Amino acid sequence: MPALVFPLSRIEGHARVVIHIEGGEVRSASFQAMEFRGFKQLVHGVPAEQMTVIVPRICGVCSTAHHIAAVKALEDAYGVEPPPLARRLRELLLLGQLIQSHATSLFIFTMPDRLGVSSILDPGREKELDEQARIARWALAVRTAGTHLITTAGGQFIHPVKAVVGGMTSGIESDAAAALSAELAAQLPHACELFELYIRKSLELHDRIGTWGDDAPAWYLAAVAEKLPNYDSEALRLLSPDGRLVTFPARAHYDHLTYEQPDYSYSGRTSCGGEALRANSLARINLAESMGTPLADQYLQRFRSSFGRPAHAILLFDLARGIELVYAIERAQQILTMPLNAEDTDIPYTARDGEGYGLVEAPRGPLIHHYVIEKGLIADAEFVIPTVHNIKSIERALMVAARRYISGDRIDMELERAVGRVVRAFDPCIACATH
Repeated sequence: MPALVFPLSRIEGHARVVIHIEGGEVRSASFQAMEFRGFKQLVHGVPAEQMTVIVPRICGVCSTAHHIAAVKALEDAYGVEPPPLARRLRELLLLGQLIQSHATSLFIFTMPDRLGVSSILDPGREKELDEQARIARWALAVRTAGTHLITTAGGQFIHPVKAVVGGMTSGIESDAAAALSAELAAQLPHACELFELYIRKSLELHDRIGTWGDDAPAWYLAAVAEKLPNYDSEALRLLSPDGRLVTFPARAHYDHLTYEQPDYSYSGRTSCGGEALRANSLARINLAESMGTPLADQYLQRFRSSFGRPAHAILLFDLARGIELVYAIERAQQILTMPLNAEDTDIPYTARDGEGYGLVEAPRGPLIHHYVIEKGLIADAEFVIPTVHNIKSIERALMVAARRYISGDRIDMELERAVGRVVRAFDPCIACATH
């Protein structure tokens, strides 16, 4: 059976798309993760309390989420409840990750698709030099504000260390908080202007290609509340295509989701009884009643007025990501006005054998760490990665795109660009998903 193979760029990790054609018809479209990481096996026998500094190495982009998920899994196993200030600091740490991740995804990974260039860092055509230079400068500055937030709250940017079982190693001094707040305040207008440009270019893209992509209903999964979302999550929320909402703890995820391992990819995938499931930004926006901050709520209202609720078209993942970027900056500023060094940041605990689940809402969706501890060592470890929830939806959307641009013996070369747009809309992290 003839196959079209599309290597992918501007995603986290290594993957490709393979589309099979027979008799002039598209038969299948698969999203294939080509790297094997093996962390599930590597951590067997590791002292449990070392997991908090080992698992961030799974990914340089998602290290913050893995760090906190590991801490929470151990706290669940040990029966530890961290103090309120520690939870506030962890929320701030996860907001920093959201800022740096979304700025990267929107303005470095997918903005080139909107501008018709290979990279915002390329010189581009002469008349576009000034605009591209400004986009690149502002995008990197917004991203840097997120990395500074992670560094201050987490001890270092890549592979943070300050979240520990029982809390955090320290708070944030008032002068450091004020400096972070000032930097975020300076970058908020840049984030908004970049997002406005992104919206305009996305509308132009829709006018050019005539579609927002796969817009069939799907199930949506997120682990944040309906207002003022806290990515230091406590429970999962699952929205069905007919509007039913189910809430359940991380330890019950197998009761609601079906897992399978395709034979053509190192990444597993989930579904709801075989039906397509979506996580990430669009899931969170569809489940939100409000964001709880001024500018983000204005953007949410515009989004709902234009696209309804729930919104399904896949290119709307990117617009939802922009709403969250604005929210994360505003919410971080709110937290930085609170006292962040006036109380105890951790409590004592006693390690014990057992089983624990740690849940956070990573930028790409709910992340679950599940550990079984015997004699102080990891006897088993499971990492339920957000990207696996989107694999079935990615492949469904690829089929929609393939059938749009393949007709009989004719292949529209827009297909190659469409494949990239489809995959990047879901912002997959292949480095995390292959365990």
